[in-house]
Amino acid sequence: MSTSYIAGVDEVGRGPLVGDVVAAAVILPQNHNIIGLADSKKLSEKKRDALFELIIENAVSYCIARATPEEIDDLNILHASMLAMKRAVEGLPIQPSFVRVDGNRLPVWDYKAEAIVGGDALVEEISAASIVAKVVRDREMVELDKAFPGYGFAQNKGYPTKVHLSALDSLGVTPYHRRSFGPVKKRIASNV
Repeated sequence: MSTSYIAGVDEVGRGPLVGDVVAAAVILPQNHNIIGLADSKKLSEKKRDALFELIIENAVSYCIARATPEEIDDLNILHASMLAMKRAVEGLPIQPSFVRVDGNRLPVWDYKAEAIVGGDALVEEISAASIVAKVVRDREMVELDKAFPGYGFAQNKGYPTKVHLSALDSLGVTPYHRRSFGPVKKRIASNV
């Protein structure tokens, strides 16, 4: 008898001006005891970190994938997000029989799937994927902050805050910035 696996998939990092868009796909055990799964944006960093460890330890299968700033600039953020989610599901060591995706559209693929608006708050597998993707991306922003101090990446996670925009003016654009995004594009144009 074959077991049918449901994967949840979500991405984070559509709005920031810097870094990859990160997607995660997660298959949870049917009778897992991971308490507190929810939309990653509604959880404290401490709670997300604790759940991240439980998800990684207990998942039947998981995969983290991404689309780079170059891919985002080439494709646009929507298509890059779809690409990252497709890579995450295709990269699962154990392939799912069904996929639930957060949002209102599906990547182009051959999986049986459904898109669920607000799925990160409604479906445990999507909540788990949302938590994994957010923790991974947030940690990458902390590392990027060490490499490029002054932009506030550890705090703003790459979003266009006052500190970040001011740093773009005074320090310039890093190799990790998304050149097609308005505030970055504007600053590149003004420095030509």
